[in-house]
Amino acid sequence: MKIEAGYDIAFHFPQETAMVLMLSVHPERRHDLLTAHSIQFSPEIVARDYLDGFGNVCTRLVAPPGVLEIRNRFVIQDSGMSDEVQLDAEQLPVDKLPDEILIYLLGSRYCDTQKLSDLAWAMFGPIQGGWHRVRAICDYVHNHIQFGYHHARNDRTAAEGHEERIGVCRDFAHLAITLCRCLNIPARYCTGYLGDIGVPRDPAPMDFSAWFEVFIGGRWFTFDARHNHSRVGRIVIARGRDAADVAISTSFGPAILTRFAVVTEELKEDESLSPDGCRPTTAQSEAGFNFEIA
Repeated sequence: MKIEAGYDIAFHFPQETAMVLMLSVHPERRHDLLTAHSIQFSPEIVARDYLDGFGNVCTRLVAPPGVLEIRNRFVIQDSGMSDEVQLDAEQLPVDKLPDEILIYLLGSRYCDTQKLSDLAWAMFGPIQGGWHRVRAICDYVHNHIQFGYHHARNDRTAAEGHEERIGVCRDFAHLAITLCRCLNIPARYCTGYLGDIGVPRDPAPMDFSAWFEVFIGGRWFTFDARHNHSRVGRIVIARGRDAADVAISTSFGPAILTRFAVVTEELKEDESLSPDGCRPTTAQSEAGFNFEIA
């Protein structure tokens, strides 16, 4: 399967402003790229990439005053397989976990484990550890939170999401991650592309998506409390403890988002890209993805 993906984003800066972007496909998917993957800026500016502590590609730049347009469009090969299911994947005792996994048991900015620990153990403690426990958590979160783009708020914690019972995909992920960590199941936040491939088309504007991964059975598995079923065509951009680690943009000064459009479409075998590699799109995002101002 071939997937065309990309974005068209614009910010207005009242003054020269340093910025970090996290908009590149994760290094583990680079070998699947079928076309160039390059962030284009208008006006042209100097930018450079580096890897953060979680292995994500970050792009540093200094934005000039005025409007800065940020675009990318690429085609990537995908297996076409749904998220893997392994019902016998067991939860490992904490003392058996690899050292580098332990960080994903700790509370973090949006995953306030200390506030939900008693609830987690009361509701899910009796359930067999591993896959079935995580599945029960996903079912609970999926049914507990009402999804709506108008519910987006980029500072909502897991405990607040649980109390308010509303949110967007990041809130589903934060709550599920937090409940897993409370039960000593390592869990990490993921952001990336997830188009309506193999499912009915969502009439809402397309956006980046958030899901999570858990470390059970000695490896990482993908779960999605918002959709709550296996999906096809996930393209990971970044992973971290929560959304604070994977903000798609961090500006070190005022920045006004003026345009945000994302595309993720299956490219049919008889289709080809236009000469500029783009299809027209004007959809605006309301999903509340992280735009940090330091």
